[in-house]
Amino acid sequence: MKDRNLARGLFLMAIALAFGLQSLRYTIGDFSHAGPGLFPALVSSLLFVIGVVTVIRSRLVDKVRLDLNPKNIAIILASLCGFALISEHLNMIAGIVFMVFCSTMAGTSYSWVRNVKIAAGLVAMALLLQKLLGLNLPLY
Repeated sequence: MKDRNLARGLFLMAIALAFGLQSLRYTIGDFSHAGPGLFPALVSSLLFVIGVVTVIRSRLVDKVRLDLNPKNIAIILASLCGFALISEHLNMIAGIVFMVFCSTMAGTSYSWVRNVKIAAGLVAMALLLQKLLGLNLPLY
């Protein structure tokens, strides 16, 4: 496959189908009494529509070459695995900081100031989710 836009659309559709089909295992309910499967079904439906639009658009615009960079894929996977391990054994704030600083090494430019801002924003979001929604996040 040599078209990046086509690959992007097909990938979005595959992810949407994977989550959408799993959401059907739960009760959907209706909008007045939503079941646990309603939200993932709606989100995956919207993602599938975006994937279809992307595939259609890929046929109408010039093809963009698909380049896979194994080094960048490995960096992103390592940052996600590191986040999971650090969050489990230390705390989630340290995991977030590691993930941000590690994953940005896959980019074309590296700015520690930008990384600090991104990490602070993600930690603030995690704190808000923990305090306002009562999610059980191991932040400390």
